[in-house]
Amino acid sequence: MSLDAETFDALIDTVRRFVAERLRPLEAEVEEADAIPAHIVEEMKALGLFGLSIAEVYSGLGLTMVEECRVALELGRTTPAFRSTFGTNVGIGSQGLVMAGTPEQKAQWLPRIATGEIVTSFALTEPDVGSDSGAVKARAVRDGDVYRLTGTKRYITNADKASLFTVMARTGDEPGARGVSAFLVPRDLPGVSIGEPEKKMGQKGAKVADVIFDDVPVPAANRLGEEGEGFKIAMRVLDRGRLHISAVSVGVAERLIADCVAYATERKQFGKPIAEHQLIQAMIADSKTEALAARALVLETAAAKDAGKDVVMESAAAKLFATEMVGRVADRAVQIFGGAGYIADYGIERLYRDVRLFRIYEGTSQIQQLIIARETIKRGG
Repeated sequence: MSLDAETFDALIDTVRRFVAERLRPLEAEVEEADAIPAHIVEEMKALGLFGLSIAEVYSGLGLTMVEECRVALELGRTTPAFRSTFGTNVGIGSQGLVMAGTPEQKAQWLPRIATGEIVTSFALTEPDVGSDSGAVKARAVRDGDVYRLTGTKRYITNADKASLFTVMARTGDEPGARGVSAFLVPRDLPGVSIGEPEKKMGQKGAKVADVIFDDVPVPAANRLGEEGEGFKIAMRVLDRGRLHISAVSVGVAERLIADCVAYATERKQFGKPIAEHQLIQAMIADSKTEALAARALVLETAAAKDAGKDVVMESAAAKLFATEMVGRVADRAVQIFGGAGYIADYGIERLYRDVRLFRIYEGTSQIQQLIIARETIKRGG
């Protein structure tokens, strides 16, 4: 379902003003405090940002993939930590439930996820399991009406405040991905504990931490799909998440380009604004061209997904290109700003650190390359 054009345009305008007037002025404060102010989180809930991708019948906005990407583009114009506040509710933390949940599971959880009452997390990565996500070691053993869940998950976004986890765990003796199942695990079950948040390079204010499951009795009714379908569910979730992250990457790139142009037209060297020097113009031109190409790829792929097409390869290509692109744009931005780009006052160095993560999470660039190659060969070119 899609919003009518007038309503969606109003939403975009509201998000754009929220980013410009409420979020960007707080960027330095969030960096310093490593926390998102509570009043901003409440404003995000009021705007419906926690339920962008959840159907209206469950109190969400029910955006299409194209609409979600267009909102993500706007959110990319500020520090990515703000988006991460509700990003797991919109993406990986809720979409397994949206895609594979029973009507009873959806009715129980989705309305509270959409309003932000419940914060969700996606628990796949483990201390020894990252890119090889089919090698999950956490185990869930059936014991009557419950599964006994034991294992440790690592680098889990929003784990510090999540009250519901989508957890991938091994349920059988099948090797590799075929033995992995998905579960909805409430934080308040006995045996669930959260580690201390990690100190990170960037995206201050967005926390990641270990989640430890020690013989946790997860109701069998909380399993998503059938036993052995967890990996398939995870991959479908990541297809959508990769498009969202791609759109955010384009938004950050557009923000950086605008900042570069503003600085280059004011900063003078050799008697004229540096924007008039050809080598500066070349960096701006390369950045703009790549950002336009990434935007087109993301929105075209999102439209194809909305049309029901298989976009496994295209989503991976969008993630690879957009996230690598914003890294190059951020690097050029530091160069254009010169010494000022390396100093915290201008925010360029912060965004330079922030965007580095985009090439790692929801599948590294190298994993995207493998997916693209595999799908291209499967399709015959």
